[in-house]
Amino acid sequence: MTSIDTSVPHSARIWNYWLGGKDNYPVDEQAGDAYTAVFPGIVTIARSSRAFLGRSIRYLVREAGVRQFLDVGTGLPTVDNTHEVAQRLAPESRIVYVDNDPLVLAHARALLTSTPEGATAYEDLSLYEPEKIIEAATRTLDLSRPTALILSGILGHVADHDVARDLVRRLLAGLPPGSFLCVNDGSRGTDPAYEAAQDGYNETGAVPYFLRPVEQIEAYFEGLELVEPGVVSVPLWRPEPGAEAKPIGQHGGVGRKP
Repeated sequence: MTSIDTSVPHSARIWNYWLGGKDNYPVDEQAGDAYTAVFPGIVTIARSSRAFLGRSIRYLVREAGVRQFLDVGTGLPTVDNTHEVAQRLAPESRIVYVDNDPLVLAHARALLTSTPEGATAYEDLSLYEPEKIIEAATRTLDLSRPTALILSGILGHVADHDVARDLVRRLLAGLPPGSFLCVNDGSRGTDPAYEAAQDGYNETGAVPYFLRPVEQIEAYFEGLELVEPGVVSVPLWRPEPGAEAKPIGQHGGVGRKP
């Protein structure tokens, strides 16, 4: 297993720090604080992204009847992870998490447990290996049945948008009709301070993350049937009744494979 480098900030650990978690190092806190000094709204973005994930999974379980989830680029476990949300509503749900960060791997094996009726598995693979991901997922999931592909905050790590689109296409190719794609990622063109903070972070030596124009996030759903309200700023995607929903620089949506 690759060793954990505690001298370079890491996005999963910084995200964990912004979400109030403890699975991070001083270098991550320093990078996170430097980011928030330029753009304090990143904490809201991190938490809004997590809330969108929860709402989209609840939609997929309650309204779309999905019981299988393939979560690629899992990140560090915090609260309301994919399996927790899904199995709370449907204990028989089966979830495969995919990541290749050694710290995520260590925590996933310890924390990402399942209900007795369902299943939770972890695969140590890279986003850049879509066919291997699909093959590994078959050990836990029945890929003749509809499955939700979750890509939360991961596609921005792919520098070339055409490559990112191709990875999405290849993952979806391994899933049957009636499956769903759920994506949310940082969006460019909403806040200059956000863009400046992200550009500064990308110069720290950490794995960079690229904000995308909204139309590029929409492009991941080409050929799919978008679930209303389409690709929108994540607080605006089916907000809870009475919730304050203000647009932020994070866009997402859910689409169904016909």
